[in-house]
Amino acid sequence: MQIEEKPPFDTPFEWIGGESRVRALVDRFYDLMDLEPGYRELRAAHGSSLDDARDKLFWFLCGWLGGPDHYISRFGHPRLRMRHMPFSIGIAERDQWLACMDQAMGDVGVDQKLRTRLQQSFFQTADWMRNRGV
Repeated sequence: MQIEEKPPFDTPFEWIGGESRVRALVDRFYDLMDLEPGYRELRAAHGSSLDDARDKLFWFLCGWLGGPDHYISRFGHPRLRMRHMPFSIGIAERDQWLACMDQAMGDVGVDQKLRTRLQQSFFQTADWMRNRGV
């Protein structure tokens, strides 16, 4: 029987480094979306400005990672799938979101063990968000 190693922090929020590091991750994520041609479909789904999306993802991730519930205090329950229904999300958009987030995690230096855990959680959430088959 293998015993799972306890993470070095109580929450992923603490592990990643708190609000300033979550903000750096979110900013890098959206910067990459603007810079990398491989994220074209993902970028197109966000409209002309990324400012609102940056703030909402930052607020959401803080709470989702175990930190302050900024998103919930502003908007109530995230209801992610419902809030994303107006957007066409298929496999390409899911995969671009995941690749962009993984690249951002690497660029801002998220610890590899945490990065691996987050990749799994992000995949489950992103796959659940799909609202079209392809």
